[in-house]
Amino acid sequence: MKLPGIVIPVFNAHEDVQACLASVQAHSPAAEVLVIDDASSDARVAPMLKAWQDSATRRRVITHDRNQGFVRSANRGMQQFDGDIVLLNSDTLVTPGWLEALSDCLASDPAIATATPWTNNGEIASFPDLCVAAPVPENLERFAAAIAQGGQPVYPEIPTAVGFCMAISGRALKAVGEFDAELFGRGYGEENDFSLRAKAAGFRNVLCDNAYVAHIGGRSFKSVNMAPGPESMDRLLSRHPDYQQLIAEFIEADPLADRRLQLARAVQAVAA
Repeated sequence: MKLPGIVIPVFNAHEDVQACLASVQAHSPAAEVLVIDDASSDARVAPMLKAWQDSATRRRVITHDRNQGFVRSANRGMQQFDGDIVLLNSDTLVTPGWLEALSDCLASDPAIATATPWTNNGEIASFPDLCVAAPVPENLERFAAAIAQGGQPVYPEIPTAVGFCMAISGRALKAVGEFDAELFGRGYGEENDFSLRAKAAGFRNVLCDNAYVAHIGGRSFKSVNMAPGPESMDRLLSRHPDYQQLIAEFIEADPLADRRLQLARAVQAVAA
């Protein structure tokens, strides 16, 4: 089975990008990877990306002449692929088997639009505690292996993908279209809008509950002051007025609680 293409939008954050790309190279050497450099102002980024591109096959870099923001960068990257893709933030660290697990998840049901792995810092996909950010695990690969081996995956449905690492099926992209760059401008809320548009079209958003990707969080946007504000939520609510209620009800019900407990025991067993 062909692996999803990987799209990584980049703006500055040299050290995080370097670590992210090293983890992708280590754990996804067979995948096609495309980096979109959104006109980074850090002079170290371009030569680092050039060296990375030249170091292996199936590596590409597209560089913007001017900064266009995350949404347009993501869209440009996704347009380069015909099938499934994974949109990966540049402040993440992937783990062994992560891409295969996401690929299997998307392939398990043609109605799946998006799949999000567990992470230390990813809102409803956070582990071990719902919506609580945790440090990156000290022994990341061992931690991720415990989750990968922590029982048969069930791919529970979630209301929205979480943008740090978002696998999207080619079927859904063709049916729903790309992110809305006009409404969401430079970023925040675009993945929620896509997820809800996909659901309205008959697709599902799921948690890939046998995959784990570490997420540092927010680092690639600090230098352009792109922290989410009230206007980000206003844009999302203008199209999906029930969004906050949908998320609140999911958090209140916490349907992932039993699966998190099962995986916490698996992690503890490995650590013992």
